[in-house]
Amino acid sequence: MPIEIKVPEMGESIVEATVTRWLKKEGDPVAVGDVLLELETEKVSLEVGSENAGVLSSIVRQAGQDVHVGEVIGVIEDRAPAAEKPKSADAAPAKHAAPPAEKTHKIAEPAPEIPTKPEGPGVAARPAAHPAAQPAIRPPEAPPAPTPAQPSTLSTPSTPSIPSTPSTPAEPTENFERVRMSRRRRTIARNLVEAQHTAAMLTTFNEVDMFAVMDLRRRHKEGFKQRHGVGLGIASFFVKAVVGALKTFPEFNAEIQGEDILTKHFYDIGVAMDTADGLVVPVLRAADRMSFAGIEQAIKQYAERAAAGLLTLEDLRGGCFTITNGGVFGSLFSTPILNLPQVGILGLHRIEERPIALGGQVVIHPMMYVALSYDHRVVDGRQAVEFLKFIKETIEDPGALLLEE
Repeated sequence: MPIEIKVPEMGESIVEATVTRWLKKEGDPVAVGDVLLELETEKVSLEVGSENAGVLSSIVRQAGQDVHVGEVIGVIEDRAPAAEKPKSADAAPAKHAAPPAEKTHKIAEPAPEIPTKPEGPGVAARPAAHPAAQPAIRPPEAPPAPTPAQPSTLSTPSTPSIPSTPSTPAEPTENFERVRMSRRRRTIARNLVEAQHTAAMLTTFNEVDMFAVMDLRRRHKEGFKQRHGVGLGIASFFVKAVVGALKTFPEFNAEIQGEDILTKHFYDIGVAMDTADGLVVPVLRAADRMSFAGIEQAIKQYAERAAAGLLTLEDLRGGCFTITNGGVFGSLFSTPILNLPQVGILGLHRIEERPIALGGQVVIHPMMYVALSYDHRVVDGRQAVEFLKFIKETIEDPGALLLEE
């Protein structure tokens, strides 16, 4: 009996996906646990395995089509279909192969007409046989005017327009490629537009002297890596600084629900990462209880899994606040867009040595511009400036963070 393959529950209010590709084709045998197809959701890609053995008899939804949870996308026959009968049925007509061959030859007789057609569009095939017909028709329309000025006035614009018409549409067709947006790219686009249309989004800026952090990393990087098996990056410093800022300014650890403001008393920090399929934001759970080593190890694992396409929905669920680092691509300055329903996002940028005034002297220090985008519906400008100033002061004096370990 036929067994329907349905789109499984995908959690986190995800109700729609796109069929990426089928790994089995119609007629293929299927064992329990075999991966039948891949689905792409707005957050991750999923593999759909078979819960029954049999033969994939029908594929209902093809690659590239959108599907919904519970929708039938294929059918498995729980027993092997009687393949011998169709084969024997096909074999019978084979004895009378001659009649079909005659029909084929009869149909093929008009084929010589095809090469005689011009290579241009089919509609233009007939006029193309008389290319001079159109220019020749227009001068006769002008005889009522005795002066030669009228024919010359009409022929001047008509002469260049006729040869240019066929060449103009032919060129663009070779210079464009139309590719459908992936589901993740469509989701990213929708979320970014929604953030700009929904939130009263503003951005405030500051610059951070990274000298103390860079010096600390230089002095402790070898011992840190030997003890923990991971390098000491700048991300852990900013995660720690953000947690401290969220505790000091709880309005940043909130979201709007209807006409209410929901303030959270936990600290799940999202860390934006770029992948071949688009931006993802895995979440560091309870970041306030994580050590520097724990943060660095978690970020490294997330990065490896993101590159391999192995992130799960649980990895991306929720989040109180997001940190994004355009500096890894060389960005010096940017305004990050909110990751709704969060009300704040911190943008890091390239560290660049610049002259600054310090203690009455000009010195060269590694400097970084930082940007804080926030939802003005929840956060006031003064609070945003003080939040970012807290980040700046914490990074410039990282010893205070180490004392909290």
